[in-house]
Amino acid sequence: MKTLYIVRHAKSSWEYENIKDIDRPLKKRGINDAYLISSVLEKKIASPDVFVSSCANRALHTAMIFSYTFNYPLANLKISKSLYSFSDGYLIKTVKALDDGFDSAIIFSHDHGISDFVNKFGSKNLDHVPTCGVIGIKFNTNHWKNVKAGETFLTEFPKTYK
Repeated sequence: MKTLYIVRHAKSSWEYENIKDIDRPLKKRGINDAYLISSVLEKKIASPDVFVSSCANRALHTAMIFSYTFNYPLANLKISKSLYSFSDGYLIKTVKALDDGFDSAIIFSHDHGISDFVNKFGSKNLDHVPTCGVIGIKFNTNHWKNVKAGETFLTEFPKTYK
């Protein structure tokens, strides 16, 4: 059994002019949501075996907050340039390339790829995964490369707790 948690980065700021998209930081609301949802999640699940994040500032900052909440060493946080994509293709490749020694993983990435992925591989259809939304999917396999349709067992969104 493999368990995957997918997190859409928290709400980012658009207030900076002439900044590259990859460098956009989190808004104060995004920071607060990341602490809120990571705290909720930490009470519900065991710490994932591996944390993987897009290299975008907003995804990395979200991953760092979750790492802090779960006491996951930042030195072990894996950063993936390919996750800085808005299609599910790179997300699928990232998941299927995970080391089989990890039974669970948490990946921090971007929409639309996340929504497409969870609807393709999960059992619950979701119109849209909001910022800092977390989806948990269990796969009945021992090898990440064999991941196919799984069971969506967790959906956590910030608006649920506000």
